[in-house]
Amino acid sequence: MENTGIWVTVFIVVFVLGSIFGLRVNPREKALGIMREKARKMSLHPRLVAAPDWTKIPKASENRASMVAYYSVLIPDARLPLMRALVVDDKLELVYGDDKFKDLPITLKGIYAIDMQANCVGLYWNEESDLRATQLDDMKAFLHSLAEL
Repeated sequence: MENTGIWVTVFIVVFVLGSIFGLRVNPREKALGIMREKARKMSLHPRLVAAPDWTKIPKASENRASMVAYYSVLIPDARLPLMRALVVDDKLELVYGDDKFKDLPITLKGIYAIDMQANCVGLYWNEESDLRATQLDDMKAFLHSLAEL
């Protein structure tokens, strides 16, 4: 009987410690949150979207598209043509759009595809390729340069 109190106390302590350690933030998730916040402050608009079929990003399952990061920039007074392109061997391969974008070199890491429409230019990106957010400035400059072509 006297050992029962000790066992109950040990069980409660283990339960409380487990709950505390379960609340710790995953370092990867923390880095992603910091990177997305930095992007927002730079006027890049990060969001997770279901990967469109034309990007050829593998599906999560047979019936469900994968979620992919889409970073975009809005250009309020622009009238951009519709353009969709995949990144293959660090060059743009057009799916739809003007030939002036064909074979344009891409120096950024982890880019799957780029699209442009109306007043928005964006890219589908593997955020895991740059968790330290070293290429956000280059990404924003590249998106603005695409809009000026």
